[in-house]
This record gives sequence, C-alpha cells and structure tokens, in this order.
Amino acid sequence: MFKAYKYRLYPTDEQKCQLIRSMGSARWFYNYALNLTSETYKETGKGLSRNDIIKLLPGLKKKHEWLTEPPSQSLQQVALDLSSAFLNFFEKRAKYPTFKKKHNKQSIRFPQSIALQGDYLKLPKLGKVYCKVSRLPEGKIKSVTVSLVPSGEFYASCLYDDGQEKPTANSDGKAVGIDCGLSHFAITSDGAKHGNPRYYRKYEDKLARKQKQLSRKQKGSNNRNKSRIKVAKVHSKIIRCREDFLHKLSRKLVDENQVIVVENLAVKNLVKNQKLAKSISDAGWGQFCTMLKYKTEWEGKLYIEVDRFFPSSKTCHFCLNQVESLPLNIRQWTCSQCNTQHDRDINAAINIKDEGLRLLAGGHLAAASGVRVRPSKGTAFTRR
Repeated sequence: MFKAYKYRLYPTDEQKCQLIRSMGSARWFYNYALNLTSETYKETGKGLSRNDIIKLLPGLKKKHEWLTEPPSQSLQQVALDLSSAFLNFFEKRAKYPTFKKKHNKQSIRFPQSIALQGDYLKLPKLGKVYCKVSRLPEGKIKSVTVSLVPSGEFYASCLYDDGQEKPTANSDGKAVGIDCGLSHFAITSDGAKHGNPRYYRKYEDKLARKQKQLSRKQKGSNNRNKSRIKVAKVHSKIIRCREDFLHKLSRKLVDENQVIVVENLAVKNLVKNQKLAKSISDAGWGQFCTMLKYKTEWEGKLYIEVDRFFPSSKTCHFCLNQVESLPLNIRQWTCSQCNTQHDRDINAAINIKDEGLRLLAGGHLAAASGVRVRPSKGTAFTRR
C-alpha cells in the first residue's frame, strides 16, 4: 500500500531560494503547457499527450536557461500532473484545469534521488535539508512533494510503499452509523455525540483584526507582506487545529468499529445556504469522510456511503414510519404510529447504519454485527 507522511522542513536561506526558484520554474512550465494544449485543441481538435509535453523541455531549456535549475524529473512530473488533470476533467471528476498563481500555495515533486536519513531529507540539487521527523515509516520512499504555504513554511509529503498488499475488507464486527451536524459535529448510532469545536469561530475576531491591519498597508510594501504573513499564520492555525480534531475523531471511530456508514453529503450544495455556509465550511465534513475512508481501507474495514436523499431524519427507525415534514428547529419528535420518542440526530444515525447494512449485505450481516437490518422494501426507502 502507498502511504504519505507529512513533515516540516527547515531549509537554509540558500536552499529556500533554490526551492522557490524551482517551484517558479515548475509553475511556469505547467502554465505554458496548459496554454499550449488549449490552443492546440482549438486549432486541431486534439490536445497534447504527456510525451508531447515532455518533448518540449529540451527546446525550452535552450531558450530559458533558468529551466535547468530544477531537476529534469521534476519538470517531467509537471507533464504527468497536467495529463492527470485533463483525465479527471474528461471523466467528470474535476473542472477544466486552471493556471497556477504565484501567490497561492507552491509545490514541486522529486521522484528520484531522494532519501530520508535521520533528521535530514536528501533532495536532488539541494543536498540534505533538515526535517522534523515525527514518525519513521517502514517501506521504500517513492516520491517527495515539497510545498510552500502562504505563511512561509515548507512541508515535505513523503510517499512510501510499505510492500504489503491492501487488506481484504471484512464485515465481521461492530457497525456504526454517523450523522454529521452543526450543534454536534458527529452523532453515532450508539448514542454518542461528539461536540463541534468551531475553530474558525474561535479565531474569527483575531483573524478580522489581522485582516483589517493588512487592508491599511500600502500595496507592494514590506509592511504589507509582513501583515499578509500574519493573516496566513492565523489561517494556518485554524487549519491545523481542525485537522488535529478530525484525525483524532476519525481514528477513534475506526479503531472501535468494523463497519462505518455515513451519508454521501454534497457539501458544495449545502454551502449555498447563506445562513449556514460559514458553519458548514468550518466543520469540515468532507475532509472527515475522506479520513474515515482511507483509514478503514488501511485497517481492512468497511466504509459505506448512504445516498444523500435517503430520509434518515424523517423515518422512525423502530416502525419505519416516515413523517411528511421535519424542520431543522425540531430536535425531538414522537412517531405517530408507535409513539416512540426520537432524538432527531440519533434516530438519523441509526437509520443511516441500518440502510448501509441493508445495501451491503441484504440482511446476512445482522447476526455478525449484532444489529437489526431493516427490510428491503418499505416506505422508508422512497427517494425525495
């Protein structure tokens, strides 16, 4: 299996300058190849392949000597990234590739002549760069992607091949359904509620003060650049706090359960609600589900997504009666048929779990997981 580990880099001033120049060269070549591919498609109806883009490098290096500063393999990786971007576009997994900007996050990939030696990361044309290694994985290192974030910090994402086959998913064990919310971040089918830390709200006032100070600085001045870094550091603090919370919660849920069932949420559509957009973006539901997915795959467990239109909140998990309407302000409700009192979120989590198990096994998993699986037909499965 391939696993990536992220480390903080502390390059010298000379190494910083060389990294920034190499990233600029890779960014320029990406934008040049993207523009040439688009123009070629408009003229001939066909784009450029990865090999066609790589063949452009010798002529460009003679014309622009600064293209020889980064390793040749890193520029070849640019062609691979661009071809992958077009493939994702044609298969409708992403939008049309866009040009990379100078002031956004910068990165460059080193696929060869790399090694992690103690507290130093060996990179081609850079030598040994001091690296804060938190954990040393087992396996062979395949590539290193060095990135520069707006706050001025360098990070290295090291991709390792541990030499082991991907474990076969096994459904024997405890199953849990997870309903994501705003009052509580995650509600599980066993009744546990995990609070929403709201890190953006926590640092919102501090961020507003830094942004106000930035707006008063003259554009292009050194003071404006210093103020920009202060704003970027606040954003970085929010991101790191959120990732720490999501990693710990997802690891806890994966360790305690064998089958994890969640809703397939369309976060891009949910943030169109102007009243809840900031809170939904602050929660990080999409990133949380991504963490759950790859961690369950690593452990040989099951990750299931239930259709987003499944009426989990409006369905009684006991008798499968479905109410016509259930506004968001109603957190407790009573079923009109069986008189069962429901907590809105816990009931939704139970329905998500039952629906996931029904989709997975059609009923044969009930004995193994110790839970009741709903029947395959009924009013509860009506999509609205």
